[in-house]
Amino acid sequence: MRDYRALGAAERFDKIASIGMVEHVGREKLPEYFGQAWRLLRSGGMFLNHGIAHPPGFGTSPAESFSDAYVFPDGDPAPINVNTRAAEETGFEVRDVESLREHYAMTLRHWVRRLEHHRGEATRLTDEATYRTWRLYMSASAHGFAAGQYSIYQSLLVRTDGGRSGVPLTREDWYGNG
Repeated sequence: MRDYRALGAAERFDKIASIGMVEHVGREKLPEYFGQAWRLLRSGGMFLNHGIAHPPGFGTSPAESFSDAYVFPDGDPAPINVNTRAAEETGFEVRDVESLREHYAMTLRHWVRRLEHHRGEATRLTDEATYRTWRLYMSASAHGFAAGQYSIYQSLLVRTDGGRSGVPLTREDWYGNG
């Protein structure tokens, strides 16, 4: 739970997980982002990068979206191939990529239902405009994920040690089911 840019060269980790951040890094800073993660890992270390992505060509118009204006003004979700290429150019080996798009559509719908159920509490803690903004954003996002306008991926990246990854051979082995 620390800013990756604030970590020093002396700190090394076996595993790093980044959840929901890569879409805020920006395409231009992806080499810096993956480079810092690579430097922070010991040889054989693993990096789980989990974030929202757009399909290639999505959002190429200069029009600002509702999300850009009211929820995530710093968002810049890149296509998964852009993220993967930046990771590989940094030195990572891509071991696995998993799309969770349909899962996230269901998750967002669940969040909307819970927000609606707790409307009174939400508006007491914030205000009606904030409640309505987040309800609209999550509802529209659920539709966007279900329709394939957005995706969410997790990529398992490894800083190999002389070609050795140390990663189990199958997902069953990772999860202890093999």
